[in-house]
Amino acid sequence: MSRFVVHEHGASHAHFDFRLEIGGVLKSWAVPKGPSMNPAERRLAIRVADHPLDYLRFEGIIPKGSYGAGPVVVWDKGRVYYVGDEAPETALLRGKLLFVLKGRKLRGGFALVRRTRSAEADEWLLVKRKDREANRAWHLHSALSARKIGALPHRVPPCDA
Repeated sequence: MSRFVVHEHGASHAHFDFRLEIGGVLKSWAVPKGPSMNPAERRLAIRVADHPLDYLRFEGIIPKGSYGAGPVVVWDKGRVYYVGDEAPETALLRGKLLFVLKGRKLRGGFALVRRTRSAEADEWLLVKRKDREANRAWHLHSALSARKIGALPHRVPPCDA
């Protein structure tokens, strides 16, 4: 049983960071429009650097001058269950990872499918699978504190980020 977190991230370009616990780290994708519970919507997800497990609970302001500077809130979090006989690492290498999320907002089956891999970007599609959990309802607030990204203090809180 592994965990996941989705951060709403107000960096230079507002986006969501989708992170899955795999192999002792958080495999991470930047999702410009955020995840969707609508199976008809395929969301671009750009693979970014792995993050430490500490990011499962990180909320705060990443200081100016640092990579990813800007406010970050936990938009959703929960458990992830990988589907199939392959290890998640192997499924990622093959370009298709199936999983079930049990979060506060994101629930049910999802897939990450590699779209392209180039020198410029490692592009994937994040897709909600058709199941009884599919719906269109969203609430863009923190799963930890119910804060919205604009409500974060303008000081740098103590953190390990």
